[in-house]
Amino acid sequence: MRVCAAPPFAPDAPRADDARWRAHDLLRLARLTPVAGEPDWVRSAFARAPFAVVRRAQAAPGFVAAGVRGATRAERFGTWIDVEDIESSIPPEALLVAAPSSSRATLAAFVALAALRETPSPLHDFVWGPTGSAGFELATLSPTLTESSDLDVLIRLPERRDAATIHALATALAHAAQRAGTRVDAQVETPAGGVALAELAQLAPGKARVLARASDGARLVADPWQSS
Repeated sequence: MRVCAAPPFAPDAPRADDARWRAHDLLRLARLTPVAGEPDWVRSAFARAPFAVVRRAQAAPGFVAAGVRGATRAERFGTWIDVEDIESSIPPEALLVAAPSSSRATLAAFVALAALRETPSPLHDFVWGPTGSAGFELATLSPTLTESSDLDVLIRLPERRDAATIHALATALAHAAQRAGTRVDAQVETPAGGVALAELAQLAPGKARVLARASDGARLVADPWQSS
């Protein structure tokens, strides 16, 4: 997040993860409490699409760290959601059954997503789904993608996979991106946190660690399937 609100709880308050919501889940909200320092665009963005995206940060009990999306890439605001204001939650994998409007389906990122859904691929052996602009648009029905938008996806890998499987996943995504004329950026969800698939595919004896992003911070890890 480029801008983040101050937490609405004491700095020394116990913080933890709430298993009901995971990073990249989309939260439909009944309300968004105004906070000090909130950018001017936040109210109009929330009126257009009353959703927030769960982000990787721990919160005190009763709150969830989330982000509000605006109309441009520069408009991102990290805030804290009162769990009482959450009406529903949509994980990325639930969006695979959603379809863009016919007038938007030809955008490159949606073309790549359709190819990944419809083409036989090792990806189908995993739980996965779109995140980023594509996921947000599918969930909210608010036009979010642009002609230049990449496709972002999340792949859940709770258990260790061999190098051949990781490389097969990376190859399948690269082929879909090439056919659609865009980029596909994949993040793999492991016990240690989110790891870029491209980085994981390069993991070898000469490259001993990868960057894992977790709710309590980012760190280099030798084994992303060994939870910190």
